[in-house]
Amino acid sequence: MLKVGLTGSIGSGKSTMARYFQVLGIPVYIADVEAKKFLSDAEVTRLIVEMAGTDVLFADGSIDRRKLAAVVFNDPGKLAELNGIIHPRVRQHFYRWVDEQRDVPYIIQEAAVLFESGFYTMFDKIITVAAPEEERISRVMRRDGATREEVLARMDNQWPEEEKILKSDFVIINGDIDLAIPQVNEIHLKLVEISETFNHH
Repeated sequence: MLKVGLTGSIGSGKSTMARYFQVLGIPVYIADVEAKKFLSDAEVTRLIVEMAGTDVLFADGSIDRRKLAAVVFNDPGKLAELNGIIHPRVRQHFYRWVDEQRDVPYIIQEAAVLFESGFYTMFDKIITVAAPEEERISRVMRRDGATREEVLARMDNQWPEEEKILKSDFVIINGDIDLAIPQVNEIHLKLVEISETFNHH
């Protein structure tokens, strides 16, 4: 099965692009959603408390994602530890999911930190969704009610867009949604073509 990674910097609109691929009949695994589900796993909770202390828990003993984010975004060491807990679990879950997919030319995993996590080596092709930086900042400010400073701090935890583009097979420029959709269609057709030779080997 041809495995395609879909990523993009914060505010690039990669989730919207992922939905267009779903409309075209392509199964999409959304890594960030699956990662959040692991936060309610008892073993994961125990490991996180060992790393970040009980301050990141709600009264009922579940993880307060907002508090956890505040801890790890300001501490690269702790962010790396958290990723070390979550990423291997997501990876295993993803491979099981891939095995369940049938009769499709390719599958997509959408992940914010595809490059940063080292996950990108698992994929046959990579698509990066790019958008002008100011556009990305204002999208995230609107979406999350975040300040400009908060958005920039989160961007600092990600690779620069130029670097992602260099390592990608395809790029969708998403400054304007009407111009982005034809790019999705074009990439889809190319991937279908690639999959025909790929899946027969």
